Amino acid sequence: MNLSAAVLGLSMLFLLDSWLSSFSNYGLCIATAATLHYFLLASFTWMGLEAVHMYFALVKVFNIYVPCYILKFCAVGWGVPLVIVSLVLAIDKDAYGNIVPEGTAVVLQSTDPFCWLQNDAFLYVTVIAFILLILLCNLLVFIMVLIQIRQMRANKPSADSCMSLRDLRTVASLTVLLGLTWAMGFFSFEANRVVLMYLFCIFNSLQGFFVFLFHCLMKENVRRQWRVHLCCGRFRLSDYSDGSRTVTVGGPRKPNNLVNSDSDASNSTSTIRRVSDSSAGSAPNHHQGA
Repeated sequence: MNLSAAVLGLSMLFLLDSWLSSFSNYGLCIATAATLHYFLLASFTWMGLEAVHMYFALVKVFNIYVPCYILKFCAVGWGVPLVIVSLVLAIDKDAYGNIVPEGTAVVLQSTDPFCWLQNDAFLYVTVIAFILLILLCNLLVFIMVLIQIRQMRANKPSADSCMSLRDLRTVASLTVLLGLTWAMGFFSFEANRVVLMYLFCIFNSLQGFFVFLFHCLMKENVRRQWRVHLCCGRFRLSDYSDGSRTVTVGGPRKPNNLVNSDSDASNSTSTIRRVSDSSAGSAPNHHQGA
């Protein structure tokens, strides 16, 4: 939910940026650029936190107790971008301004002004370096999770003919959740620049839709919660029906913060567990031990 909120803010500010910059208001442009910068950093911070959660739940499968787990994640996910943007404004508020991106002007023949960072030093340090660090860490976790799933397959062979399709869906959902498609922006060289820029725009502008598709629409327990809280009439499920007893993030649970237990795993983690046919034996439940 936090990742979706950050991606929504990023998408909306990006779409409104050119229109807001057309007013030629100095203060409005700074506010727009700083807010866009904030949501961009927040989106990648939450992608990194998704990777951290996957590491705890699927790779480091031992008893890990973290008090106020979600609260600490929220403090990092929303606080770190706020600190970075605040530092930029405190050091030099003129770092934000009305510019025409060179790459856009050359490749897409667009001269529309855009409120964004116009100081290259801040751009490279607070955007490019930050995003590159997050993507490298997420790629490392992505590889470790795939290795873990492969080991689960080796220890528990299955005759399911749809296993390859499930593995492909798992890889696709992880790629979207960890934001690995954003790495295409670092490979947009002259020879393939136009093609990669189109792919970059298509995949990353639809990131929120893909998160909804893989982690909401295709997830049975999430669909059941929709029927409990959002539907009405004969489509609505009772709170006490068998279909609504699946534990989801934010739902009723025991007052603990055990990261690696199956019932405390997030929607994304439980999806990976179900797709990879992992059982409680591969990640033991330590509720009582905690």
